[in-house]
Amino acid sequence: MNLKDIYINFFVSKGHKQIPSAPVVPENDPSVLFNTAGMQPLIPYLMGQSHPYGTRLCDYQKCIRTNDLEEVGDVTHHTFFEMLGNWSLGDYFKDESIEWSFELLTKHINIPVERLAVTVFAGNDVIPFDEVSYNKWLSLGISEKRIAKTVEDNFWIAGESGPCGPDTEIFYFRSEDEIPESFDPEDSRWVEIWNNVFMQYHKDNNGVVTELPKKNVDTGMGVERTTAILEGVNDNYLSSIWKDVIDLIVSISGLSYEGNERSMRIIADHLRTAVFISADPAGIKPSNTDQGYILRRLIRRAIRHAKTLNIDINSDWEEKIANLILDKYQDYYKELVDNREVVLEVLRNEKNKFSKTLEKGLREFEKVTRDGKDIDGETAFHLFDTYGFPLELTVELANERNLKVDEDGFAIKFKEHQEKSRTASAGKFKGGLAGNSEVETKYHTATHLLNAALKVVVGPDVHQKGSNITDERMRFDFSCDHKLSDEEKQRAEELVNQWISEGLDVVVEEMPKEEAIASGAECMFIEKYPDIVTVYSIGDVSKELCGGPHVKNTSELGLFKIKKEEASSAGVRRIKAVLEEK
Repeated sequence: MNLKDIYINFFVSKGHKQIPSAPVVPENDPSVLFNTAGMQPLIPYLMGQSHPYGTRLCDYQKCIRTNDLEEVGDVTHHTFFEMLGNWSLGDYFKDESIEWSFELLTKHINIPVERLAVTVFAGNDVIPFDEVSYNKWLSLGISEKRIAKTVEDNFWIAGESGPCGPDTEIFYFRSEDEIPESFDPEDSRWVEIWNNVFMQYHKDNNGVVTELPKKNVDTGMGVERTTAILEGVNDNYLSSIWKDVIDLIVSISGLSYEGNERSMRIIADHLRTAVFISADPAGIKPSNTDQGYILRRLIRRAIRHAKTLNIDINSDWEEKIANLILDKYQDYYKELVDNREVVLEVLRNEKNKFSKTLEKGLREFEKVTRDGKDIDGETAFHLFDTYGFPLELTVELANERNLKVDEDGFAIKFKEHQEKSRTASAGKFKGGLAGNSEVETKYHTATHLLNAALKVVVGPDVHQKGSNITDERMRFDFSCDHKLSDEEKQRAEELVNQWISEGLDVVVEEMPKEEAIASGAECMFIEKYPDIVTVYSIGDVSKELCGGPHVKNTSELGLFKIKKEEASSAGVRRIKAVLEEK
């Protein structure tokens, strides 16, 4: 049985309700481009909002992290991965959480106890040693020599302040060596497979820590890493998750995996991530900004590495790999079935565009090497940054002409580029229990009013396709086949302000999903919602499924102003708007 199925079945037997995986592109969360952790879609509920499924939840969640993209190509890094999680929202706490983790690992996944070790929070000047977790592990048969006490690695907090607490991490001895009697967390043969976070405190802006009245448990276990461990392979790409994809790349390229591991891993990883981004209901297309930029970069990086494997990049190689990935995951994620053709079209179009760019790059290479001089770092980086030439391709072409490449100079330029990217993206990748300020809450409500106004002004077929909210502004994407006229923009703005001035109450209800849809409630991605949903109604103007948060009355919003209307992608327009004090 698949690890995901074993996990879900186990926690359902312990009274948990399975919740659907959220889309990879988060709705109304400007702090990240993608859902980066299993707990991220549950942030409102960990902050105190009641969940329609109750207090015990479990799921498998699609996650994407691209902050260490250059590490992909080794045996463990992936841009897309699946997280298994179970949560207690003010229900059970440390005792049950630890006991069930141990039971699942040793009785249902059949990991020998002697291969397990754990860490617990050692305590500091403010928060005491986590004696409850320590004693629980002892009672389950983990020897004290296999329990390490740490401070920095066993305390979780999202930012500078907010919910926080100790965690206990579970490690597996991933080596054929004799298992040491004592556990050293710094020994790389011990690999972390599961983390149980106990949110029992609140830290305010002055650093004062108090006990939370309602304590939560948040756990996470990576599917890829755990599968590789269970199957006894030290290279994740040799596990059953990847083996058929790698075998297909071997077949297409006519080369063996040995000696070509890095390129084959990058192609497998990047195309899998590209499949999930392209299939997401948010309708992301390759572009030069935000999620579209990441998608473009992943596809082009896969193409570059296909070229290094002598794959004919104008063949249908990417379609064969994508179809295999779609087949592997379609039973778990419905959007892969619904959007199969969209995925294949995105990959094909981007491949065709990049093929032309590569040709331009080759012409540029001929130009810069015409004088027979070695290639300096700046030129090598220009080929990389503008034409997508990886350094290894530039070196390979230079070698054919008996020219050298200043690889150190390239590395300096590349590092400068990375630093600029990190600085520019700092706000995009921070994640955690940030956001949902008072201002952002107002903007959440304003998106509902704008959606309703556009249905009146443009037509009832207008639907929300995405949104992005910060403290400064709201961005709203909607289906529309034309640029809005000045009259349409003015009328939409006037309608929103009329509804704000009417002081309409915002009413929240919970009901079965089918009942909500039958009542006329709108939602952006119906498949992401559980069977019991939260519905927000604004007078008789708007009724939508949404996770919140929202104001109590529209009179709290201020003055609504549309600042810009532009194209987002084919058939999708984008409005940027602000709320000002009246």
